[in-house]
Amino acid sequence: MTAPEITTIEVAAERPYQVQVGPGLLDRLPALAEGALRIAVIHPSALIQTAESVAAVLTEAGLEVTRIDVPNGEAAKTAEVAATCWSVLGNAGFTRSDLIIGLGGGATTDLAGFVAATWLRGVGLITVPTTVLGMVDAAVGGKTGINTAEGKNLVGAFWEPRGVLCDLDLLAGLPRAEVISGLAEVIKCGFIADPVILDLIEPDPDAATRLGTPVLREVIERSIAVKARVVSADLRESTSVGDRIGRELINYGHTLGHAIERREAYRWRHGEAISIGMIFVAELSRLAGLLDEETARRHRALLGAVGLPTSYPVSAFDDLLGTMALDKKTRGGTLRFVVLEALAKARILAGPDPELLREAYRAIAI
Repeated sequence: MTAPEITTIEVAAERPYQVQVGPGLLDRLPALAEGALRIAVIHPSALIQTAESVAAVLTEAGLEVTRIDVPNGEAAKTAEVAATCWSVLGNAGFTRSDLIIGLGGGATTDLAGFVAATWLRGVGLITVPTTVLGMVDAAVGGKTGINTAEGKNLVGAFWEPRGVLCDLDLLAGLPRAEVISGLAEVIKCGFIADPVILDLIEPDPDAATRLGTPVLREVIERSIAVKARVVSADLRESTSVGDRIGRELINYGHTLGHAIERREAYRWRHGEAISIGMIFVAELSRLAGLLDEETARRHRALLGAVGLPTSYPVSAFDDLLGTMALDKKTRGGTLRFVVLEALAKARILAGPDPELLREAYRAIAI
């Protein structure tokens, strides 16, 4: 039998690591965990069976495993849940040589990374994303965080994992709506850095939403490669100066998107909010005289074609504007947006006129 093809993507961070993509990767966990005695597997309630499989692999390798069951989705990303995880680690006697595995979607890996970064000022971390969104976004790049009442990801730390295992077998049974949500981040990578992604999806958008198709695997791998290149060059978002852009590139569409998520009390899927955020910022780019009309229009067409939302209530603008003021890219009260000058060519637009923002919002308002 031919061994399954595994793609390896290097991330050249302060502590370099690899992202492995392919089927049947769970057996590689013990090698990544070498040197640890105790392993904590942080996972959502919905993935108890998968967590048991992970625990079995690790136990068979002679490791002591503690499973920490956390709420599903964004409900896990709170200070209260993080404190519960710290308490479990303390009671289990976790030391600096032990290790945490984040198993689940982006919310779970964000939480697990934050717990790993803060327990004893940093212990080992392995991320095992189980959603398309988790694979192409949250699991790669070393950003960890939790939410507060004031906004999303406002508390966090940079903490690179030892490695990331994107086991494609774990996508089995993922609801189609979750696949579509993940495609928002995939399409984002196409617009900001790798237009081949757009060319792969556009001829048959439905194929990209179906698990197991070659096109879905390729766009996942290409999106991971985009993020790996960006974060390797600017792990801590330190190279964005003036209108030049570093790691903030991957926040394209996120300023408004995060505001929508907060307004919806995180009941919306991340990709749904980011879809609207991208259409908004593409229109902002066009109105600012930076982006051509065809590329701006392409955002709405492609995001809508895969089943993502493209509009939001007109009455929400003032509320969203207030929330955007708390965005992590804001400096000294000045709103800053990642915008496009052309396909795969981005920059920072600082302090746009509020009326320009309002006009751009009309493109998505219903």
